[in-house]
Amino acid sequence: MNVVLAVVIGGLYATGLYMMMRRSIVKLIIGLALLSHAANLLIFTAGGLTRARPPLIPEGANVPPAPFADPLPQALILTAIVISFGVLAFALVLIHRAYGTVGTDDLDEMKATDT
Repeated sequence: MNVVLAVVIGGLYATGLYMMMRRSIVKLIIGLALLSHAANLLIFTAGGLTRARPPLIPEGANVPPAPFADPLPQALILTAIVISFGVLAFALVLIHRAYGTVGTDDLDEMKATDT
């Protein structure tokens, strides 16, 4: 299972970087979204995949009974999802404003307006 996830993560990173190097600013946003998904999967895989019980501590015990799932990668991924959503929303608003001002989504033509 980890090999399949490693291939998927590598493919998402490669596709995200390829899309970010394109000339269209819309493809740059799609690449940014793919990179954030790849980072989330990487955190999930690095945390270890366990099909176990949730980390609930029974009454009167100090630690949950083994085996249990580690809650830290889940919390990190949830935080990463919220941050990546904020970054994507900011980038979309910024690109919408730039498109309204310049009138194109081509990055090379946007550089030509820097006079």
